Amino acid sequence: MKHLLLILSLLFLAESAQAQMFSKEKLTNQENFDERFLTWGYFLGFNSYDFKFDYLNQFEDDNTDVVVSGEAGFNVGLIGDMRINDYVNLRLEPGIIFTQRNLTFPRLLEERDFLREVKSTYIHIPLLLKFSTKRINNIKPFIVGGVSTSINLSSNEENPEDNFQGQFRTTKNTSYYELGFGVDFYLYYFKFTPSIRGVFALSNELVYDNDPNSPWTENIDKMLTRGVFINFTFQ
Repeated sequence: MKHLLLILSLLFLAESAQAQMFSKEKLTNQENFDERFLTWGYFLGFNSYDFKFDYLNQFEDDNTDVVVSGEAGFNVGLIGDMRINDYVNLRLEPGIIFTQRNLTFPRLLEERDFLREVKSTYIHIPLLLKFSTKRINNIKPFIVGGVSTSINLSSNEENPEDNFQGQFRTTKNTSYYELGFGVDFYLYYFKFTPSIRGVFALSNELVYDNDPNSPWTENIDKMLTRGVFINFTFQ
């Protein structure tokens, strides 16, 4: 599912940009939009989250690894954009992210033990720098990067129960770096921006089980979030 969404979004961006760049359309829509010091907007989108696991000990038996399968999630939020110059903008994009990851522990035989559903609701706050090209007709491609932090409203970090009672615990706060690209389309009444962005955690999200010999967490050194956002922005 996540690969299909990514491919469709890339095709949409490429075809739309090509149509605009090779047309003879004059610069007519929102001509003075980029002269504003501050602009506001909102975004809607989809996400696909994953976990990257680093292990304390690597074994030849793959059954010691945790298998992660993600489900498509949903993003919604606001945008505050500050113009620095013709090509650089500083952006704040606070939003809410709903996502789910399913973890399978193959070496555990009981069904109630080998599957853990990790449902997360994040308040996600990125601070980003947007680097744009020169505007061509009614489009302007860009790349974006920055840092972010999140608060997991679904976190059970302080729950005294752990995997032995069926509770897989994650931390409440996480920090990330982000990289992405997109295209601004200047329409008659507003600016529409599809974009794709990768999110990579800098901090370990795993809360270890109380028993240091836990079969779920004993061999895990770090559990780091990785994610892909496909957002559609309206300003």
